Amino acid sequence: MLGNPWVLCKAIEHTGYRHMFRWLIVVFLALLLIQGITPWLEKLGFGRLPGDLRFRLFGREIFLPLTTTIILSMVCAGLSRLF
Repeated sequence: MLGNPWVLCKAIEHTGYRHMFRWLIVVFLALLLIQGITPWLEKLGFGRLPGDLRFRLFGREIFLPLTTTIILSMVCAGLSRLF
């Protein structure tokens, strides 16, 4: 028996885990958004920039979009300063 669920909710709220759950939800929604717009970004050329590494290792293709990540991070940082 786990006990009273309301006591557990109050314990989570008291310890600050509520903020952690909010950030987990934000990160999850951001990943869903990125996954949704990835085909559109690929049409614009993101993912094929100089510095985006794509190689095959042990029969698997590995993709490290370093330059694309830096550019998108700079765009997001600029947008966050505006709003």
